[in-house]
Amino acid sequence: MKSMKKGQGIVALIAMVVLIGLLGWYSFGIVSNTIKGNGKGLKLGLDLAGGVSITYEAQGDKAPSDADMEDTITKLKNRIENDLGSENQTTEANVYRVGDRRITVEIPGVKDANALLEQLGTPGNLYFINPLGADGSENYTLGSDGSYQLAEGKTIESLQEDGSIILQGSDVKSAEGVYETDQTTKAQKPVVQLTFSKKGTEAFGKATTVAAAAQKYTVANTIGIYYDGKFVSVPSVNEPIMNGTCIITGSADIDEAKQLASYIRIGGLDVNLVEIQSQVVSAQLGSNALASSLQAALIGLIIVMLFMIGAYRMPGLAASMALTLYTEVTLAILYLFDITLTLPGIAGIILSIGMAVDANAIIFVRIKEEIGLEHHIAASIEAGFSKALSAIIDGNVTTLIAAAVLGVIGTGTVKGFAITLALGVVLSMFTAIVITKLLVRAFYAIGVRDKKFYGLRVKKPNMNFVGRRAIFFGVSLALVAAGFVGMAVNKANIGKPLNYSLEFLGGTSTTVQVDKEYSLAEIDEQIVPIVAQVTGDNDIQTQKVDQDNSIIIKTKPLSLEQREALNAGLEEKLGITEEAIASENISSVVSGEMRQQSIIAVLVAVFFMLIYIWFRFRDFRFASSAIIALAHDVLVTLALYAVVRLSVGTPFIACILTVIGYSVNDTIVIFDRIRENLKGLPENDRNKDSLKEVADRSITETLTRSLSTSFTTAVMVLMLLILGVASIREFALPLLVGVLSGTYSSICIATELWYVMHVRFAKKK
Repeated sequence: MKSMKKGQGIVALIAMVVLIGLLGWYSFGIVSNTIKGNGKGLKLGLDLAGGVSITYEAQGDKAPSDADMEDTITKLKNRIENDLGSENQTTEANVYRVGDRRITVEIPGVKDANALLEQLGTPGNLYFINPLGADGSENYTLGSDGSYQLAEGKTIESLQEDGSIILQGSDVKSAEGVYETDQTTKAQKPVVQLTFSKKGTEAFGKATTVAAAAQKYTVANTIGIYYDGKFVSVPSVNEPIMNGTCIITGSADIDEAKQLASYIRIGGLDVNLVEIQSQVVSAQLGSNALASSLQAALIGLIIVMLFMIGAYRMPGLAASMALTLYTEVTLAILYLFDITLTLPGIAGIILSIGMAVDANAIIFVRIKEEIGLEHHIAASIEAGFSKALSAIIDGNVTTLIAAAVLGVIGTGTVKGFAITLALGVVLSMFTAIVITKLLVRAFYAIGVRDKKFYGLRVKKPNMNFVGRRAIFFGVSLALVAAGFVGMAVNKANIGKPLNYSLEFLGGTSTTVQVDKEYSLAEIDEQIVPIVAQVTGDNDIQTQKVDQDNSIIIKTKPLSLEQREALNAGLEEKLGITEEAIASENISSVVSGEMRQQSIIAVLVAVFFMLIYIWFRFRDFRFASSAIIALAHDVLVTLALYAVVRLSVGTPFIACILTVIGYSVNDTIVIFDRIRENLKGLPENDRNKDSLKEVADRSITETLTRSLSTSFTTAVMVLMLLILGVASIREFALPLLVGVLSGTYSSICIATELWYVMHVRFAKKK
């Protein structure tokens, strides 16, 4: 590549500093508005903004049709936006389908989440109303604002009593928004086409006969269509309609016609929705989580930058600038593409910041090696980036596979974690390969050319890793065995091998943030009796969170009334306000599916990683060694869950898959070096000693990079562990153990396994 001139280098550096400054100002505004909660910042999930989430399931032996499910979603959106939004000051609601029978509603930022939850449980209905009552009085009137309203003193109940309800939505067989050709002008006009049932046809025929005979352009000449507390259409009747079909004209466009048709269809849906999962999160808990997570990210980022500069000098400075740009671009993309940010999502961003160092570390180690071979600085820079490319791509693709599996199979916050992790991986590759390279070349162009600014890697004797494989294997077997022993002990003591959370067992969890630190005895004496009185059950689990004075209470599934009663009891006897209480309710149906999804997610991720590694290295010994090493990391992480009895819930899935992605990424970097070193070793000279020398040399040459990446990633996760709220710490601790285990297995397990397999399963000539 043509070298950069001094003037070009100066321009490039100035342009990059200006870009970083402008994006920094833009990002600061995003973060500031997000913290203020003025609606101009990032779109926050329930765990950060507070609010309510509820999942409904359609009852019956047969799943509803796609049209019925989509109409139900429209119905719920309409209720939230038109009737509940302004009252509760909600932010944008998210209503989406989950599988064939379920619909999830997420509404961040509500004032009274329990009240909203109760209102959502009362879906609206559709009625066709006669214009005149039995006594000749008007049932609805045209207001000064041009909209129709029920006449004073009239209610749906009173209209039903005096026979003014012509028919209901269930009497409509079909309703479609379509175009109709005007017979006079031949123009296409949007209309709503209705077809009634046999019962509806008869009732509608009688009503339209009366309405058509009334004076034109009066209320009596209309039929009112009333949906969910308001009139959605009041069309005039031109003639009696006896054949069971009619059209409604007057729509401004086809979208308006389709919306009216949807209202008519959904008003009579025979879909019985039952709540199977709900979650109520207070905004107070969410704001604390956001502030602490952002603080952890900032401190971790500063530490990582200082480490990069100290370890790699001028290239480290370039990488720090690229890392700053990477963070700013990540925030901008989250904001511009309206990606919902959740607590696991923040964890994904922070983790990807730590992993962003990995690509730079691979490159800088290569540059040092080239300089150590007495190559020119400029040539060393180009060679370093070129030789590191394959390892960077292979390592990051495996992490993307884990993120893709989470994105496809996962739901809710896990999907948010997958999105941010994938975004981070892609951006980190771009900043390392493009931005860091541009900056390093610019620094060189302006005169930073002394070797001391780039570092010199002195060739060290190979460390005897393969020779100590028996010790490493023994340590790993002991750690894994400890996990199985812990699960056996748990099974004997508490009836289950792991401490499954609500997502996996079903029940209700209530998190209470108190103003003082309660001892376990005080919790048993003051709080547990209140819960037992409400639930009528003494099977209550409590957990104290010292760092933020929170208490987690786990019980059998509680109804909405029981949850409200518990809130009232805590407020009355302990002065704990409802704003400091968050609850989550999950049925056993959902929990069983989550366990199944977890297993499927892990198996699918491992399968695709195995295929990718085999494809890239064309050798089953590389692929199988990497898979065994990542299985080791999963089992070690699982051992932590068993021995410490950490809660196994939705974040567990994200944690395990992240550990898998990280572990394989680390392993592939070493395998890439083995593949390179093997090229200089003829096939007929590949014996035990030569293969051992290649393995040890490859580990030694990549050791600095492995430890650097492990340190920076661990720092970011450690900041979450120290500064994060309870929910994020439960995620950070096993993730930290997984990162350390991944580094250990890459250095001490994977390569040693490759050696053993290569010796015992040599390719047939």
